[in-house]
Formats: sequence, structure tokens, C-alpha cells
Amino acid sequence: MSFVFYILAALTVAGSLAAVLLKNTVHCALALTVAFLGLALLFLDLDAQFAGFAQILVYIGAVAILVVFAILLTRGSETPKDGVFSHTWLVGLVIAAAVFAVLGWAVLGSARVLPHETAAPVVTVRDIGVALIGRYILPLEIVAILLTSAMIGAVIVAMHDKEGAK
Repeated sequence: MSFVFYILAALTVAGSLAAVLLKNTVHCALALTVAFLGLALLFLDLDAQFAGFAQILVYIGAVAILVVFAILLTRGSETPKDGVFSHTWLVGLVIAAAVFAVLGWAVLGSARVLPHETAAPVVTVRDIGVALIGRYILPLEIVAILLTSAMIGAVIVAMHDKEGAK
């Protein structure tokens, strides 16, 4: 494992912990975006270009921005008056440590079972792109419709909030 891997892993873990521990929902959403970026960069570091760029396009470019817009449109971004961190930060930290321990145990346990010599897949990013535009065009369009309907739903919720305030 290289030095770059450790930097990207630290970025991802720091973004994830901030998303769990911060109290302001906008800051949590932005920290989640940082965690998504760290994951995308880890995919790119592992030579999984399609997974990395899909992470950037779908999660950072669509889901995270959609979450931020939904929070801002529904006025859920007020600054908390009693500090930045949640009162249940210790519970979140314990749960995160437990999940990390279980995942670490699973990864270390699987190293014994997996063969050490495996052939690298021959599929390229171009092959995946051709399959998405050809064979898997329907799921791709369904994801686009899902993201569009989520954005429209956020706008409708925000409109109802503003009408109720008048």
C-alpha cells in the first residue's frame, strides 16, 4: 500500500466521521460529499476508472448536491444554538468503531480464503460505456428519472413550507 492510499483513506474516514458527528445538516451533507470524493479517489488509485468516475458523477455530482439542495430548500440549515457536535456523538463513534472492526475482521479473514494469484479483468471503460448506452440503457434512464423526481420532490416540499409560513 502506498502513501497516497493512506492519505485518501484518512480523507475518507475524516469525511465520514464529520458526516456522523457534526450537528448542522448542511455541514454533514458537505462532509458526506468529502467522503464520497475520498472513495472515488480510492477507486481511481486502484485502477478502477469506471467505478471512480461513476462515483464522482453519480454520488458527488448528483446525490450529494441533491441532498444539499433539499436541505437548503426545506430550511433545515439553521445553525444549531448548542454547539457544533451532536449530543450523541459518543454513540455514533462507538457504532462507527464497531462497523470498522467488523469490516476489518471480514477483510482480514477473507485474505486467507482468496487465491493470491488472480487474472486481471480485460474489460475496459469503453466496453462498460458501450454496454451502458446499448444493453443497459433502460436502467440508466430509470436512474436519471429517479434523480429528477427527487429534485422535483424537494422543490415541492420547499414550496409547501413557504406557503405554510405566509
